[in-house]
Amino acid sequence: MALAEIGARALSNRLPKVISPKTHAIIDYATAGGFFLMTGLMWKRHKRAAIAALACGINEVTNSMITDYPGGVADVISFPTHLKIDTGFAGVVASLPNLLGFTNEWPSLYFRSQGMAIAATAGMTDDGSTASRRRRRDFAA
Repeated sequence: MALAEIGARALSNRLPKVISPKTHAIIDYATAGGFFLMTGLMWKRHKRAAIAALACGINEVTNSMITDYPGGVADVISFPTHLKIDTGFAGVVASLPNLLGFTNEWPSLYFRSQGMAIAATAGMTDDGSTASRRRRRDFAA
């Protein structure tokens, strides 16, 4: 398990659950749009990073479209499963610069920032579970 994924899981258990499923869907599609935009911006000078951004954008859109939540197209996976996938995906995104060899170039900052943002979004999203409501109540007290 990647260190970034372990950190994302630890962080997500402590964050207040303030993002609704509908807002999460909007953030997911905006994140995918950001990946697609960066694909075009990086294409000439950073091919590996551009291809990684394209793959991340496709993954983000696909995960959003097959989730049973507002904004989903097909109800293939549940929303709690979607959040687990997001948590793992955050670790993958943050580690792509190391894996693909562009650690010391500017696109690495984008991927690491996106990884943290995806982890934070997943961690702050209310999935409607009893544990989530309990954490929210404990946070408010």
